[in-house]
Amino acid sequence: MRVMTAMKPAHLVKLSLMIATALTLTGCTRGMSDLREWVAQEKAKRGAPIPALPVIKTFETFTYNDQDKRDPFSPSQDELNQGNGPRPDEGRPRQPLEAYSLDSLRMVGTIGAGSTMEALIKDPGGVIHRVHSNEYMGQNYGRVTAITGDHVDLVELVSNGNGGWMERPASIALEAK
Repeated sequence: MRVMTAMKPAHLVKLSLMIATALTLTGCTRGMSDLREWVAQEKAKRGAPIPALPVIKTFETFTYNDQDKRDPFSPSQDELNQGNGPRPDEGRPRQPLEAYSLDSLRMVGTIGAGSTMEALIKDPGGVIHRVHSNEYMGQNYGRVTAITGDHVDLVELVSNGNGGWMERPASIALEAK
């Protein structure tokens, strides 16, 4: 009895935690036999048979020798002539607003009038740029064709998927307050 009263409360808490931990761990080791039995039964079961591989069909080859029929795997005359269409000017230096996609740019106003009108375009970083006609912006080689009081018109060059380029109109409208 004297030993119990001489123990400090912190020692009693540590002792009770150690006893509780030991009891919990001993409780985890009992009852494993039914689990081991179930695992052994599942391993002993035969799996479903694997179905046979399907027979590979062979296809008849066809040679396109007929001059009246076009070979679908070679480019058509229209596709060959697309090299004469519009092309991006790779030699010119890129302008600052060409680093951003067109939908991330915002028109916030204009300065000037008539042919000297400049558009004020805000980039995603919050910097406002002055844009004139024939300058470029957007990631698709967008060239500014017209600036009005409420929008900027552009012509973008986009790939047509056949190795050529095509022009696509686009615009950025003035933000509504």
